[in-house]
Amino acid sequence: MASTTALFTGLTGLNANARQLDVVGNNIANVNTTAYKSTRLMFSNMFSRTYHEGTPPGDTTGGTNPFQIGLGVGLAGTQRNMNAGTISATGDGRDLALDGAGFFVVDRNGGQHYTRAGAFRLNAENMLTNISGDRVLGYGVDEEFNVQGGELLPIAIPVGQLTIAQPTRLVRMAGNLDADGSLPTGGARLTLGGTAAAGLSAIAGATPPPGPGNVLEATTRLVDVEAPASPGSGTPLFAAGQTLELRNVLKGTRLIPTTSFDVTATTTVQQMLDFIAQSLGIDTTAGVNPDGNTPGVTLDPATGILSVVGNTGVANDITIDGADLRLLNADGSVAGYPFVPTKLSSADGESVRTTFVVYDTLGTPVELDVTLALTGRATTGTTWRYTVESGDNAGAALGVASGEITFDNEGRLDSGSPAPIVVDRSDSGAVTPLTFSLEFGGAEDSFTALTDTESAIAASFRDGAPIGTLSGYSVGADGAISGSFSNGLVRTLGQLPLATFANPEGLVDDGSNLFSVGADSGPPIIATPGQFGTGQIVAGALELSNVDIGEEFIKLILSSTGYSASSRVIRTADELMQQLLVLGR
Repeated sequence: MASTTALFTGLTGLNANARQLDVVGNNIANVNTTAYKSTRLMFSNMFSRTYHEGTPPGDTTGGTNPFQIGLGVGLAGTQRNMNAGTISATGDGRDLALDGAGFFVVDRNGGQHYTRAGAFRLNAENMLTNISGDRVLGYGVDEEFNVQGGELLPIAIPVGQLTIAQPTRLVRMAGNLDADGSLPTGGARLTLGGTAAAGLSAIAGATPPPGPGNVLEATTRLVDVEAPASPGSGTPLFAAGQTLELRNVLKGTRLIPTTSFDVTATTTVQQMLDFIAQSLGIDTTAGVNPDGNTPGVTLDPATGILSVVGNTGVANDITIDGADLRLLNADGSVAGYPFVPTKLSSADGESVRTTFVVYDTLGTPVELDVTLALTGRATTGTTWRYTVESGDNAGAALGVASGEITFDNEGRLDSGSPAPIVVDRSDSGAVTPLTFSLEFGGAEDSFTALTDTESAIAASFRDGAPIGTLSGYSVGADGAISGSFSNGLVRTLGQLPLATFANPEGLVDDGSNLFSVGADSGPPIIATPGQFGTGQIVAGALELSNVDIGEEFIKLILSSTGYSASSRVIRTADELMQQLLVLGR
C-alpha cells in the first residue's frame, strides 16, 4: 500500500535543503563583505516511528535490533565560523584590521555593539565612526594626554582644530672648546663722562649733598645731577618723567637688545648704574678679572666718572657709542645724550657664543645667547665660564644664568652640567618663570675641550615647541591613537580597546557588520589590544570575508541534489497512490 508518510518525509527534505540554499546563498552574497563570518546550517534527523524496540540475546537465540523508520530531516540550527579572514592591505592608515579574536566596540543609539569591520572615518564633528555612522568607543585622555582607562567614550580626533604648545625643559649643547686658546688678561673697560674731559657732578643744594671731596655719590638723585653743558648753573641733567634708553650697543659682534630706564623724582645714581650693568649683561659674580678690575658699573665720587668693566673673553667685549645712551622726554622726543663714552681697553681671551630659541608655555619663542670664555688652564684640565643672556627676560636684566664648567686633562667634561636656567616671563601671559636645564653634552664626548683652531658650539637638542595644529593621526598595534601636530609634536589622543567573549559564536548578528550580546555568548571582556587574547590592531588594512567560495559551491551542489532527491520521493509516493486508485475503479 502507498504511504502518505513518505510524502511528508520528502517534504521535510525539501524544506531542509531549501533552507540550506538560503544559508549558502547568503554566504556567497557576502563573499566580499568586510570581516563577514560565514554560517553553516546543521541538519538533524527527526524522531522515528518504532515498530519494535529489539530483544536481548537468549540462551539459544540471538538478540534483535530495534525496528524503526525515520520521519524525515529537521534543522538543528546554524553555526557561525568565527575564524579570522585574510588581512588585506588598503594603504589607508584610517582602515583597521584585527589580528586576533577581539571586536571593536561601537555605539548605536545608546547601545553597545561589536564589530570587526574597521573602515572607520571622522564625521563632521570629528568623531570616529563606522560606515553606518555608529560612533567608535574607546578611552579618552586627560589634559596631559595620558590615557584614562575605565569608562568607554566616543573617540574624538579634532584634526585641524586641536592646537598645543610645549614649553622647553631641556637644551643640550654639543661642540668643542679650544683648550689651547689664549688666556684672558682683562675685560672691556670704558668710562662714561659728562664731557670728554670731565665727569658728572651734583647741583648746589642737592639732597642729599655729596660728601667732602666728592662731586657726585651713588645716593645722589638723578634730578640733582647737573647738566655738563651748563656747569655751576644748577640746571639738572635729568628730569622726572624722562626715560634713559640704551640701544645699539655691541657685545662682541651682536647688538644688545634695547632697554629703557624710567627717571623719577627719587631715582638714584646707583639705580642707574645697576640698570646699565644689567642691560649690558655684565656678570658681576665672576670675580676679579686678571688685570685686577672687577666686572660691573661703578662711580668715582671724586671725579663723577662712571666706569664700565666687562667680563673676559672676546665675545664679551663691549662697544658703546655716544648715541647709544640717550635721554627721552615723556612724549618720546630726544632730550639729549647725557654721556660721552671712552673705551680704554677691549676684552680678550678665548671665547665662543651661540644663539638658540626655546619656548614658554604659550609657545612664544624666547631667544637666548650662551657664551663660554676660557678662564683658566692647569695640569688637571681647563676651566670655562658660561653666561646665558636673553633679551626676552622681563625687566632690564640681560643675564639669566652664569657659572663654571671644568674639563679634565683629556678634554672630557668634568663638572658644571647641567646648568639651571630661569627666564622671567612676567607680563607675557605665559607661566613664569620659564625654567629648563642647559646640558653641556649629554652623550659621551659630545662636548669637549680639546686643542683646535677655534671653539665651536651649538644647541644639538631642544625640546618644547611653538603652537601646532593637529594635522593627522595613526593607530598603533596597542590601539593607541597618536596625533601628529604641525609643530612636530606627537601626542596620544585616545586608545581603542577590544572586546572578547567566552563564546563568540553566541553573538547575535544585527546586520551592518554588527553583533550584540547573545544569551549564550557571555558578557564582553573589555581590554587593551594584546590582553586576554584580543589580538592586535593592524592599521592600513581590512579583514576580508572568511567565506570559502569553493566550499559554498559544493554545498550548493549537494543542496540542489538533496532537494531534487526529496522531490523524487514525493513523486514516487504519488505514483504509487495513483496506481492504488486505479485498482479501486
